[in-house]
Amino acid sequence: MVHVLSGRILLRPVDPERSRDFYGGRLGLAVAREFGTGPERGTVYFLGGGFLELSGRSDTPASPDSSSARLWLQVEDVAAAHEELTAKGVEIARPPVREPWGLIEMWITDPDGTPIVLVEIPPEHPLRFRPGI
Repeated sequence: MVHVLSGRILLRPVDPERSRDFYGGRLGLAVAREFGTGPERGTVYFLGGGFLELSGRSDTPASPDSSSARLWLQVEDVAAAHEELTAKGVEIARPPVREPWGLIEMWITDPDGTPIVLVEIPPEHPLRFRPGI
């Protein structure tokens, strides 16, 4: 078994400044570090137990229908996230819905069309169950 100490998602946005505004300004992700200089600089954001790195530039956005990245971000309160992101002008692809599998999910996309699912795990959900604790 491989022991993963940390995970990282790497995105190469079409417009790095627009993506920094989205992830840092609108989603409110905290910056872990930056490297390089100017508008093309790399920015690494904290994602709970992992990181999201915006680095380099792509000529075209990744196709949402391809096997490109999809982000799954767990939040404490999806309804509060919906209210906050709507106030910041983030387009909501699908408002919060309790799924048949018990999770509460809301869907958004980043400026390049990368799908992002914000997920709330209710207290009674099996994902929160830890035998013996």
